[in-house]
Amino acid sequence: MEIRWSQIDWNQAEEYINRLQIRIVKATLENKWRLIKRLQYLLTHSFYAKAIAVKRVVTNKGKNTPGIDGVLWKTDGEKIAAIQKLEVSSYHASPLKRIYIEKFGKKEKRPLGIPNIKDRAMQALQLVALEPVAETTADRISFGFRRYRSPVEAREYGFRILSWKHSPQWILEGDIKSCFDKISHEWMMENIPTDKRILKEFMKCGYVYDRQLFPTNEGSPQGGVISPTFANMTLDGLEPMILAKYWANKKGVINVRHNSHKVHVVRFADDFVVTANSKEALEDIKDMIIEFLGHRGLELSAEKTVITHINDGFDFLGWNFRKFNGKLIIKPSTKSINKVTRTISELIRNSKTVPQEQLIYRINEITKGWANYHHSVCSKSTFALMDNRIWEMLWRWAKRRHPNKSKHWIKEKYWKEHKGRKWCFRTDENILFLMCDMPIVRINQISLNKNPFLDKGYFEERAKKNRYNRKKAIYSNRAAQIGYYVL
Repeated sequence: MEIRWSQIDWNQAEEYINRLQIRIVKATLENKWRLIKRLQYLLTHSFYAKAIAVKRVVTNKGKNTPGIDGVLWKTDGEKIAAIQKLEVSSYHASPLKRIYIEKFGKKEKRPLGIPNIKDRAMQALQLVALEPVAETTADRISFGFRRYRSPVEAREYGFRILSWKHSPQWILEGDIKSCFDKISHEWMMENIPTDKRILKEFMKCGYVYDRQLFPTNEGSPQGGVISPTFANMTLDGLEPMILAKYWANKKGVINVRHNSHKVHVVRFADDFVVTANSKEALEDIKDMIIEFLGHRGLELSAEKTVITHINDGFDFLGWNFRKFNGKLIIKPSTKSINKVTRTISELIRNSKTVPQEQLIYRINEITKGWANYHHSVCSKSTFALMDNRIWEMLWRWAKRRHPNKSKHWIKEKYWKEHKGRKWCFRTDENILFLMCDMPIVRINQISLNKNPFLDKGYFEERAKKNRYNRKKAIYSNRAAQIGYYVL
């Protein structure tokens, strides 16, 4: 009997996959690598894992972006056929479609490799089997592209180690030059515990640009489903290497009480910071990192890797960390503010003839996302600044649409009173979201020794608690009373 896409029991599929992934995690903890290989084989050859892999690539943000073959899976019949054709033994990767995207504030562009959708599905399938190993062997302080971890957790860990009076004062801001594009293939083949033939297909597939085929002799191209995990596994070991020197006692046992140099590491993907109580210690650590990366084909960016004092401040993941009179203040960075300002400005400038209703919807998409990202730091004054900038942009937008009308007429047409607030840019159906109505809610520090496969209940309970705290803050805020913010 041929199964249909709509007949797949996704809960049963998740349960089956999760059981095998838990077994892989336990085998990894016991260093049973032959067992891990057998379990990975079972996963990558199972119907449910293939179905989950196909579902992932047809529901994510890139579902409408084809590779060089122009193929997309839209219908249920195409999705079922994709599951049936997703065979590991006969798989061969196609070249990537190379495009270049702009970097904010820079002339050079970032290369992006877009695989065909069948290659994305195979990467997702291999990731199902590799992720339990990657999560179990990952560095304790790695927060990028991992389950239940995000920039917020990285920031909170940074706050915890820098907020005390006796906290380290010197920070090494590290950035790896072209991390994804420079990873050594030889190192990956020797150290990534996955199907070596499939791994080689991913690495050596080449890319097409301007109708020419180019080889890929190094790196794991950005744009692949599994590339972030490869990059994380390549950089795992950075923290243990540093702690083995600065946290170890005379017997070689790592203990935070022996951390007299106050060395800590925080990493999100290829961005990281290292703290210490002296500039000399960070210079030594920098040399250690350079040697560590060299074995993996990587190098530090000379322009972005600097050593700064906490009183001068530093930027990390869109936030600025700086101490004022001994008190650590974290707020949105100037670069992040300028970037979102330019995005909104270009949107409004290019919407000269767009209806007000549609413009409000487009602006809200940007402002709500940006405010959600920064809602747990000292950002109230920044939110007020952004609201003021947006108001000025919208006022110029309205005047440009009606150059012969009075200011009073323009105000009455676009800004109306709503529940006590007179200047509300709104229509009968929609209202502009104001960032100043976003409540500031702190996020609790994540437990670093929890595994997302073995301790799923902990992460679900933590997420539930954070949602409750946000909901409580929202309903105690004026925004809830006047209906500006919707969960």
